[in-house]
Amino acid sequence: MPLVRRAVPEDAEELVRLRKIMLDSMHPSTDVSWQPATIAALRSHLADPAGELTAFVVDAPAPGSGLAACATGAVHRGLGSPANPSGSSGHVFNVCTDPEHRRRGYSRACVEALLAWYRERGVRRVDLHATAQGEPLYASLGFTRTPSPAMRLTF
Repeated sequence: MPLVRRAVPEDAEELVRLRKIMLDSMHPSTDVSWQPATIAALRSHLADPAGELTAFVVDAPAPGSGLAACATGAVHRGLGSPANPSGSSGHVFNVCTDPEHRRRGYSRACVEALLAWYRERGVRRVDLHATAQGEPLYASLGFTRTPSPAMRLTF
């Protein structure tokens, strides 16, 4: 099993590099204007071990060669309901393995560590948006499709 660790602020640039790989796999873009703000936000979040956003990573096998994979998640504190009495939910995002390191179980290990992090915090519901390539992994971890449609407003 790959060695998974919780990300630290110094991993922010590599996490953004992997995020760009993931985003480009869905919608290729040359726009990198979002990266400095995202790196700064990640550094801030990762500096707070009690925070509501974290990431788990696997280092690339060659020392000093960056990250091989990651999974990021956040906790949302909402209001309770019959299906979720605590009102807490998790959202998994930014799951990516560098193409050079795929098919070794790295993303699975990162997501499993993230799910354990949610369980430690009492989060009983975790959501994600899956690509066709990622869906088999998530299904094998117990995720199921939901009937609720998503809607979005962007300003």
